Amino acid sequence: MAFKNPFRSSDKAKTPMEKEHQNKETTANFLDEMANQQLDTDNADTTADAPQAETAPQLTELEQLALDLETKQSEISVLNDKNLRLFAEFDNFRKRSAKEKLELLQMAGSGTITNLLPVLDDMDRASANNANVNDPEAVKQGMELIRHKFMNLLSAQGVKAMNAKGEPFDPELHEAITKAPAPSPDLKGKVLDVVENGYTMNDKVIRYAKVVVGE
Repeated sequence: MAFKNPFRSSDKAKTPMEKEHQNKETTANFLDEMANQQLDTDNADTTADAPQAETAPQLTELEQLALDLETKQSEISVLNDKNLRLFAEFDNFRKRSAKEKLELLQMAGSGTITNLLPVLDDMDRASANNANVNDPEAVKQGMELIRHKFMNLLSAQGVKAMNAKGEPFDPELHEAITKAPAPSPDLKGKVLDVVENGYTMNDKVIRYAKVVVGE
């Protein structure tokens, strides 16, 4: 590259002082131009020597499939563990429920039996007292009192005795064990005698009355 001679001047009419001032200014401009060219050269070298930015490695299709497979296997393992815990909890619940149901069935009548125990206590006391009593009427009265107490307890549980004698035979309430000639025409098809009383509990038959039916 050719540089202009800073010390050359075509103006011969200028005074020596002016020429000296112009030469200094020209020299300063020349030095500035040289410094700028050197700076541009250094910047170009620095840019050329700078390392290229590293790019993230790209996974191949096979590697991506292997990564996806590993992720899915991990998810399946978590789900299997969760299902096993749920199954174990359900099995424990089933066993606990079966045990509670069995205990409930076994103790379902405990309340009724507890209420009947006082009647048994009265019968024991009456039996011990009857050994020293010679009055049959007193024994009879004692038994009537115990029976009355027992019936009250049954009534409190919703149990009632059927009044079947003289009523028309009803297969929904009665069980005919035999037939007998009716003493009068109006008793035909009716209950002549009760062999065994029937009972209802909350208006539901719990024992059919065994009866003799007139014909």
